[in-house]
Amino acid sequence: MTPVEELSGLLSGPARVIAVARRDIDLHSLAGENDLVLLKIEEGSLAAGGRGGGFGERRVVMVAHFRYLDGVCEKLFETTDEGRMAEFEVPYHVARMPVTLRDGTEAMGYGVVDDELAREMIGKMAQSFST
Repeated sequence: MTPVEELSGLLSGPARVIAVARRDIDLHSLAGENDLVLLKIEEGSLAAGGRGGGFGERRVVMVAHFRYLDGVCEKLFETTDEGRMAEFEVPYHVARMPVTLRDGTEAMGYGVVDDELAREMIGKMAQSFST
């Protein structure tokens, strides 16, 4: 599976994945440059928890960093190490957002387009995971 196929599957699949992106997500054209930090949320009985949008406890079980630049998509990082993920919290301002998938169809995902927050999370990964 190529990185763009994996990314498309994560964003459109049944798992609860929250994307923090620097720009709007367009996997069909992969135009320009975009960084995406994906936070996969634990499934289970506590996941709904009465919280808006169906996200309750919001415990992060996987963190990944993807980048696309002028038509090329790369997976730069992924971890499921609980100790390293403890510092990654789901942003409070997550909303439904459109995502253009690899095949050109549009899906509704969860996330936020926030250049500063995405850069902050990427920097946190570089510091935390380089040790």
